[in-house]
Amino acid sequence: MTYAAGRHFLQIPGPTNVPDSVLRAMSAATIDHRGPDFQALGTELLRDVRPVFGTTGPVVMYPATGTGAWEAALVNTLNPGETVLCFETGHFATLWQEMAGRLGLRVDLVPGDWRHGADPAVVAERLAADTGRRIAAVCVVHNETSTGVTSRVAEIRAAMDAADHPALLLVDTISSLGSMDYRHDEWGVDVTVAGSQKGLMLPPGMSFNAISAKALERSRTATMPRTFWDWGPMLAANERGFFPYTPNTNLMYGLKEALRLLHDEGLENVFARHTRHAEATRAAVRAWGLEVLALDEREFSSALTAVLVPDDVDADKVRAVILDRFDMSLGAGLGRLAGRIFRIGHLGAFNDLTLAGTLAGVQMGLGLAGVPVAGSGLDAALERLQTD
Repeated sequence: MTYAAGRHFLQIPGPTNVPDSVLRAMSAATIDHRGPDFQALGTELLRDVRPVFGTTGPVVMYPATGTGAWEAALVNTLNPGETVLCFETGHFATLWQEMAGRLGLRVDLVPGDWRHGADPAVVAERLAADTGRRIAAVCVVHNETSTGVTSRVAEIRAAMDAADHPALLLVDTISSLGSMDYRHDEWGVDVTVAGSQKGLMLPPGMSFNAISAKALERSRTATMPRTFWDWGPMLAANERGFFPYTPNTNLMYGLKEALRLLHDEGLENVFARHTRHAEATRAAVRAWGLEVLALDEREFSSALTAVLVPDDVDADKVRAVILDRFDMSLGAGLGRLAGRIFRIGHLGAFNDLTLAGTLAGVQMGLGLAGVPVAGSGLDAALERLQTD
């Protein structure tokens, strides 16, 4: 493709499309990050971001991607050599547990098929067997971006409570925050990890830790080396609306506008919109005669849908045809799923017509790539979109 009229369809599950009003907000002149105007901005954002996490407690903001927030969650709460219980639910869950190992933590990894979330029953079993209380934290990815599979965080916390185990619950919400129902306080999460480039509708470059009182107390005695990620100086500066080092000022302008958009729509409406679009997308996949990667309907993602192609089809070639002919980017299969799936992102700044255009491009691309389809997925999705 040498020239494409119209806009590019960015339908990967993050980074997502950035609304025009957010882009305009970020174009404002940079201000002194030690001055009173910035102090007012910082104070406002540190307060207003909390409802998105479902917390009344502190939320730390870093000038980093979600990977940095992963590390911050680990190094602020744990000691070298302590054990973390992790679940192999997909590519990003695997990367997080690999990070834990490189940081000097012991990883108790529960293998998985990448088609199911973390099993609350296994959490209960592992913690009940841990009579010596070696496990210091349970690490779970709420919405696995590589698979479109969610983990049932509330049930996992209930299993931890039933085992009467003191382990912390650390949860990655990088591709679910601002798109799917999430309740840091109510679900008893100790550290929530998030990033800016998905449901928050911002470019990459900002990440977050929401922190429980238990996690904050643990951080005061944790001995993992940390400087940039240290909650202590961050929270001390945040009390006055400032940061201990240079923050990403213009992304913060964008965050202010993104939070306004979420507030004006209402979080419950945002979640319902994402659920509806996910249902329509799955209807399309089934009508094509293809398979949704997630197997348990309780674990279907509202942020993206991973589509499993037949064994004799290369999903990357399908993606290449769609990019070349329709200027639309779909998510690639990662790790063990490379070439086996493509991922349709339907999160962030997204509406019915955007979804219809996306699914039309996929349907035409499947035909051009020689993938046989059973019927019109687009018609099935439109029928779902018109029901309410």
